[in-house]
Amino acid sequence: MDERKPLVIATRNKGKTEEIRQILSGYPITVKNLNDFGPIPEVKEDGGTFDENAYKKASFAARVLGLPALADDSGLCVNALGGKPGVHSARFAGKNATDAEKCAGLLEMMKNAGDRSAAFVCVISVAVPTGAALTYEGRCEGMIARQPAGQNGFGYDPVFYYPPLEKTFAQLAAEEKNRVSHRGQALFELSEEFDKVLKWIDLQMPVAEKLSGNQTNI
Repeated sequence: MDERKPLVIATRNKGKTEEIRQILSGYPITVKNLNDFGPIPEVKEDGGTFDENAYKKASFAARVLGLPALADDSGLCVNALGGKPGVHSARFAGKNATDAEKCAGLLEMMKNAGDRSAAFVCVISVAVPTGAALTYEGRCEGMIARQPAGQNGFGYDPVFYYPPLEKTFAQLAAEEKNRVSHRGQALFELSEEFDKVLKWIDLQMPVAEKLSGNQTNI
């Protein structure tokens, strides 16, 4: 009998799903994502914080599918811009803006800024159908470069300079980036106590077999 438990990653991104699957590969779970199920409505990410948006995505998927679900929300927070683009990072330059346009728009806004400090932030939410959730956060401090550099990564990676390695995120290999990135840190924090997470999920999830057994004894 297969004792592996399902965990739904509330995304259709295959790369993100595979990254999480590898990190949690030593645990008795079967990682799925939204592509493994039928049509599911899109969640409106209108929360004011990364925490709110991560929870909205995870809890919605958990309720709709009746399974524990994991979601993350992340973005770039620039001090000179009062923390923007923040939760609006993906849409800051317009709904259909390319990554190059996002970077160009940010550099234009920063052209006269003396303080170029910034941080990538990631919040992970693990939710169950009842609405309860656990939260993990990762943060990576850096600076906004004067011009884009590097061909790897995505989003604002070409303009996010990471001083300890003296490179932008787009100049790092995937393995290097995952070791220091905001998402890598949040996933590492989650993986470090995933045994406890599994026990928590067991306590939160209704067990149909026990319910039906109790009913027969009445």
